Amino acid sequence: MELITILNHCHRHRGFVYRHARFGSDKKSIQVDIRPREGSAAVCSGCHQPAPGYDHLPERRFEFVPCWGILVYFLYRMRRVHCRNCGIVVEEVPWSEGKHQSTKAYMLFLARWARKLSWKETAESFHTSWDKVCDAVEYVVGWGLEHRTLESIRAIGVDEIQYAKGHKYLTLVYQIDQGLTRLLWVGKERTIESFQGFFTVIGEQLASQIEFVCSDMWQPYLDVIRQKCSQALHILDRFHVMAKMNKALDEVRAAESRKMAQDGHQPLLKKSRWCVLKRKENLTAKQQHRLRDLLRYNLQTVRAYLLKEDFQHFWEYNSPTWAGTFLDFWCQQTMRSRIEPMKKIARAIR
Repeated sequence: MELITILNHCHRHRGFVYRHARFGSDKKSIQVDIRPREGSAAVCSGCHQPAPGYDHLPERRFEFVPCWGILVYFLYRMRRVHCRNCGIVVEEVPWSEGKHQSTKAYMLFLARWARKLSWKETAESFHTSWDKVCDAVEYVVGWGLEHRTLESIRAIGVDEIQYAKGHKYLTLVYQIDQGLTRLLWVGKERTIESFQGFFTVIGEQLASQIEFVCSDMWQPYLDVIRQKCSQALHILDRFHVMAKMNKALDEVRAAESRKMAQDGHQPLLKKSRWCVLKRKENLTAKQQHRLRDLLRYNLQTVRAYLLKEDFQHFWEYNSPTWAGTFLDFWCQQTMRSRIEPMKKIARAIR
């Protein structure tokens, strides 16, 4: 069968030969017989050294990458070897590892697809089980961790991802050096203790070499970065900064609106939420008129809104020196505003 030619060209193993390929009894799979090459020695799975053969075990089946939608299996009788270092053990074969029923090539194939599809969709697409997809991902991740090198990390990114309902989060740390982007570490929850676990793994020497850290404004992350990477430039992206600022502004508006209602004053802030939260260019004509009327009053909400709008100029600076000067001035003005939610933002970013 031509499949043997393809396998010899693309997936050849030293010391072994493909004998022949045939359809299985159900005509839905292809079975490929493998035998040791004549004169080749078996390899001990313990010390990885050649060893004399002892006996043969019953035939095992290893699942390979499907061919044109047809399942492919390798059939091979594993040899036991008499190793002078490890005793009598099962030989090592290059296409599989340990007690896995799938070949290394197939596990890598499934793991790559599991990055693009859900594990369930991957299993359904390639006529396998969810457990085999899980096993493949675990094998590939384990291999990657075992062969990973952490020689030099200049830039990292920190983020969280929700993995279940009820505020269940994972903390993710990525290496984002130029030309090298990879996941370095995953920890449960998004607490100070969880994030500190990453720096425990890499050690103080590697942590001291980090030059850039990118994160959102989650306070536990800010605290750990300030403690562990004080020498690094901490980069906060515009989206998270403005999202925090809008949240603070909304807190000011809601508190002031409640106070005005309790004191029996005119509800000036009623239906004003999106007038102050949306960017000017996104306001409707009605919201523009409402905002213009609102700005005539000396309210905490108005002052917080003006601070937020003033901060937008920060993103227009090209010079780090002038940007720093502006930021210092803005933080100074905000700390004097006596608006606590906005002062909290200034403390976080200064």
